Amino acid sequence: MQPLPGAWRQESEEPSLSEVFRSIAVPQTTSRLRRFLAFVGPGYLVAVGYMDPGNWATSIAGGAAFGYALLFVALLSNIMAIILQALCARLAIGSGRDLAQASRDGYPRWVSLPLWVFAEAAIIATDLAEVIGTAIGLNLLFGIPLEIGIFLTAADVFLILWLQNRGFRKVEAFVIALLGVIAASFLIQIAMADPDWGAVIRGFAPSTEIVTNPAMLYIALGILGATVMPHNLYLHSGIVQTRAFGGAPQEKRQALRMATWDSTVALMFALTINASILILAAATFHASGHHEVVEIDKAHALLTPLLGSSLAPILFGVALLACGLNATITATMAGQIVMEGFLRWRISPVWRRLITRALAIMPAVAVILIWGADQAGQLLIFSQVILSFQLPFAIVPLVTFTASRAKMGDLVAPRWLTGAAALIAIVIIALNVYLLWQLANA
Repeated sequence: MQPLPGAWRQESEEPSLSEVFRSIAVPQTTSRLRRFLAFVGPGYLVAVGYMDPGNWATSIAGGAAFGYALLFVALLSNIMAIILQALCARLAIGSGRDLAQASRDGYPRWVSLPLWVFAEAAIIATDLAEVIGTAIGLNLLFGIPLEIGIFLTAADVFLILWLQNRGFRKVEAFVIALLGVIAASFLIQIAMADPDWGAVIRGFAPSTEIVTNPAMLYIALGILGATVMPHNLYLHSGIVQTRAFGGAPQEKRQALRMATWDSTVALMFALTINASILILAAATFHASGHHEVVEIDKAHALLTPLLGSSLAPILFGVALLACGLNATITATMAGQIVMEGFLRWRISPVWRRLITRALAIMPAVAVILIWGADQAGQLLIFSQVILSFQLPFAIVPLVTFTASRAKMGDLVAPRWLTGAAALIAIVIIALNVYLLWQLANA
């Protein structure tokens, strides 16, 4: 999958998400803080992908089985994500292209078209996970059967339409507000659980047991493998360009610094959410001897008897539903970027959302009707397998393009950054291949 030599095959044409392209002004004469605040937003939309139901499942399983020991893995995987998302911002600002456009302009047609198919598969798989997660959230909070809840998730198209019509800043504000709800929900639950904070701190240190214990290694690989979401790489490289940062070299460098700080801070916030899920599971389930908790609904059911409060499971359900709503918005944007970038095919965001959601709803409904609602968790795992398969086809182009001076100009990634990103890509790909092999032989 070697890119074409030299610069881009053609000049970039109309940008993806053209209705919001360069729509947010960046003040140039005010303080550095105000310039930074103008860039705050895209990183938090990206952070949504790092706390999806797949992450919930692995964090709950890790905390319940091994206590706080896998907090180090959550930290390590977050560092990997920070580096790769920083490359996304560099690609967008340095080349003026999102990853989909870069793949179209950097590869021959016989390569870029299969990449588009893989990217669309990843979007549908991502949406499938959100369908299941949101339906579980509706079931936990309101007792709505999964079969009905799955269809209700299609109504979120009206939320997206309303938000997009009010401007991109309103979309970002809505997502950040829901992230605040999620964080507050887990902070309250952790306060109820009263974890061993000394053990929490020690959990962020590396341990040889992670490698020597096969069961712990398997869950650790699951945490690492579910960290980098393919659609996030397309999403970030597209929405960074909503900022009107100017075309001069100095303006681009300043924009790159600000965008990198935005995504770094946002992903550290995502780490606190993922760590909170693991800490809650460790303090509640592991400490009480419930080491086999894996399913989200089972974790929800155990919170009341273990914490002695009916508020805890409500907060748990609220946080899960908020995650589903947030992911709905970002998955739709990623789908638009992928379709417009690879094919230059523009359709209404509403139609795009309805088509994608229909393709996600059909397998979910089929599984529940044929095998029962208890198999929804297996479908969630299947969606993660699809994402694992697609991941190399997003990471490799990203690392390759940003390492090319002919394509990136002065904003080409320094060699140390390319080396670190390439090592991360190799590790993530190897872990995902290993997980696929494990699932095939399970």
